[in-house]
Amino acid sequence: MIETINLSKTYQAQTAVENISFSVAAGETLALIGTSGCGKTTTLKMLNRLVEPSSGQILINGNDIRQLPPEKLRQGIGYVIQNVGLFPHYTVAENIAVVPRLLGWSKPAIADRVETLLELVGLPGIEFKHRYPDQLSGGQQQRVGIARALAANPPIVLLDEPFGALDQITRQQIQREFKQLEALLHKTMVLVTHDIAEAVTLGDRICLMDRGQVQQIGTPQELLFTPQNNFVRDFFQHQRFQLELMATNLSDLLPFLGQDFEGAERSPDQPGQKVNPADRPVNHYHSDQSLLAVLESLESTPPLSDSSTDLGEMKEANQSTFNHTTAMIRISDRANGDVLQITSLDRLWAAFYQFKQVIQGT
Repeated sequence: MIETINLSKTYQAQTAVENISFSVAAGETLALIGTSGCGKTTTLKMLNRLVEPSSGQILINGNDIRQLPPEKLRQGIGYVIQNVGLFPHYTVAENIAVVPRLLGWSKPAIADRVETLLELVGLPGIEFKHRYPDQLSGGQQQRVGIARALAANPPIVLLDEPFGALDQITRQQIQREFKQLEALLHKTMVLVTHDIAEAVTLGDRICLMDRGQVQQIGTPQELLFTPQNNFVRDFFQHQRFQLELMATNLSDLLPFLGQDFEGAERSPDQPGQKVNPADRPVNHYHSDQSLLAVLESLESTPPLSDSSTDLGEMKEANQSTFNHTTAMIRISDRANGDVLQITSLDRLWAAFYQFKQVIQGT
């Protein structure tokens, strides 16, 4: 859907973006991250011609975007920015309706779209559509900003630090909602963020930049487990173990979990005593949830340090953390509810370590 070819941007003698090429498939989310001043925001703004490239090409569906007037191009691209950019003298409904009005939609169609989007972002129209931006919290304003970007149902959405101005709790809540938002399904999205965890959570792939150049493009797992150079390795080092858990879904571990628990099983707390799995509490998870989400829900995330990235080191550092529970873990498919695996926390840890070794080829 989106392709950049040898894209560069210079300002007088300074190079902001240097000869970068990447593609974003239809329905994919690409997260642009990197050091301050690396060129990620400039790259994003070139995609909708808020910034004109110095050289190179940008293609959308195979067509050079320079063949369209900028205004026409932007009508098919949603845009969400950090400070929301809502018009203070417009109501919530009027803010969302800006682009549909420009496109000549009928009033009933606009009203219906406003109601639908407000429901989707968790702001019921009957309560919020007549409010003004200064009557909303920061999180509510950001939801309205997302709704406005989706108003004309554009196939492409660009997001420039969309949650950066929010406090951490609100930001994490909106990130979870954003990932599950039905209106964003099948959208092609490019996200700029300084939050590495946000990039890992929301990005199908990550483009890591430094000094205007691409250092590595790949899935979160590829950048974390198989970095291509020292810059990539060092960039993630501070939060590496937590990010690895975040980037690993339960579906990744299924091939390493073996058979379901059947019959009696030895208790990890009392190795000599057999217990019936049916007597244990069962925690239910979907296969698309991350290993970190499971650990957090069980309040069992091991203590993290900047230097410890090996599972064995973690277990040795605090063995009691890993033996905290005899609860069973049931993994099911979100779409149809089928149970895929019944396992234990110890088995999950062992599976994660095996999975990591396979990816790294060790």
